[in-house]
Amino acid sequence: MSAQGSGATAHPGQLATAAVRALSPYVPGKPISELEREYGVTDIVKLASNENPYGPSPAAIAAMQQAVADAWLYPDGSAHELKRALAAHLGVPASWLTVGNGSNELLLMLAETFLNAQCSGVCSQYGFAIYPLVIRATGAACIEAAAHLPHAAMPYGHDLAAMAAAVRADTRLVFIANPNNPTGTWVGEAPLRAFIEALPAHALVVLDEAYFEFAALSGCPGVLPWVADHPNLVVLRTFSKGYALAGLRVGYAVSHPEVADALNRYRPAFNVSNIAQAAAIAALGDPQHVQAAARRIVAERERVAAALGSRGVRCAPSAGNFLMVEAGPDAPRIYEQLLRGGVIVRPIGGYGLPRHLRISIGTPEQNERLLRLLGPMLKAAPA
Repeated sequence: MSAQGSGATAHPGQLATAAVRALSPYVPGKPISELEREYGVTDIVKLASNENPYGPSPAAIAAMQQAVADAWLYPDGSAHELKRALAAHLGVPASWLTVGNGSNELLLMLAETFLNAQCSGVCSQYGFAIYPLVIRATGAACIEAAAHLPHAAMPYGHDLAAMAAAVRADTRLVFIANPNNPTGTWVGEAPLRAFIEALPAHALVVLDEAYFEFAALSGCPGVLPWVADHPNLVVLRTFSKGYALAGLRVGYAVSHPEVADALNRYRPAFNVSNIAQAAAIAALGDPQHVQAAARRIVAERERVAAALGSRGVRCAPSAGNFLMVEAGPDAPRIYEQLLRGGVIVRPIGGYGLPRHLRISIGTPEQNERLLRLLGPMLKAAPA
């Protein structure tokens, strides 16, 4: 029977669940091609998506090129070789691993596996935008804990006391990014350990370490060794940032085997391509490339922060490959002016931070171009 004959009048979009219809979609950073179309600008520097400007290991590029010849074949659905390489690299059993199409997919998998409309998930104000999105998509209640105040030691960062108070009897997931995107702030080892140890067993804490390679050089703790002692701890990492494989989408979760088994039951078959698996395995075999790039980026991050600070511009402490810069009420205009100058940064008004811009750290030449453009704009901006 036709929709007209059955009396149905709903638009097809109304067939989506109420939870999905209520979502605000994630808006990524502006791509270079879009800026070229909109403004006719060329020679563009993209400092909007926290990408690694030094690119992947030559070994990873060679592995990709070789794997292209087998693109007609489905990838290894269990990612056996990648998990074996990760297990050796991390010093954990392969049974603790779940691979994803970027860590983004793993966030969705965690929500779909452990949440429903009778549950709640906890995240932080100013935390990564995907956390509330995946919680709400399941119909679960999203509890957003208040963040630290602007003038705290870690401004706008996770307030673990507030997050602990937000956990309810029906809470199944608690999301913590360390360091946090978009603020760059982090939580120290002692308070983080105390938080995890005090969390009730019915709540999994998801520790998102997407920026681990930079954080390890910046005083931000890595908690992977803690998984052995905490069955309700899940650690997420990615090849997108430190390994510069953002375009391939490879991430992984490390958790106790019972949690990993549940995730792997839900994990889509063939979710990581053969090209991506080959590149990730090769990248793991070239740690010197990753470490050298991370050291250069962290040094540049500190240099750029100091240069901005000398001009009276406040940056939040960062353990990532980016800075959150307080640009004042004129932040939207400054963002537009930078676009016209061929530099893409990230406005974060959507995070509730309309006075701030998030700026990825590029090469020294890219950063100098940013500073040359940004200096006069910030001086002209009202306080």
